Amino acid sequence: METIGWLIVFIVLIIIEAVTLNLTTIWFAIGAGVAYLFALLGMGFALQFTIFVIISLILLFFTKPLAQKYASKHFVKTNVEELVGQTAKVTSIINNSEGYGSAILNGMEWTAVSADDSVIIEPGEQVIVKEIRGVKLIVEKLM
Repeated sequence: METIGWLIVFIVLIIIEAVTLNLTTIWFAIGAGVAYLFALLGMGFALQFTIFVIISLILLFFTKPLAQKYASKHFVKTNVEELVGQTAKVTSIINNSEGYGSAILNGMEWTAVSADDSVIIEPGEQVIVKEIRGVKLIVEKLM
């Protein structure tokens, strides 16, 4: 019965990893796979569980950082993600309470709102893009 249990755990963890791609459950899936092999060999459940925990934790702590480092090299920011952190120039007063404001960023005019609702930003001032929500820049005044 334990062999079927480990096989089910293995399959469920692989499915979760395939859906989320977070590089978290894959290490436990491998641990469950090794525990499944120990169950096939007739080893006791205590040994199977110990092997599952040890293999999973070793893989999680020693290989996950390497895998994430490799995966992050191939991560490409989208156009919008590249805009966060850039400087824009305010073209019309940014006043959140009145509901208007705009700024030029990379030659395009955007609707802009202040990250701090109480701050009014005058035209001509430089701002830094903190976030983008839909088609609005969330900005802070450069100090």
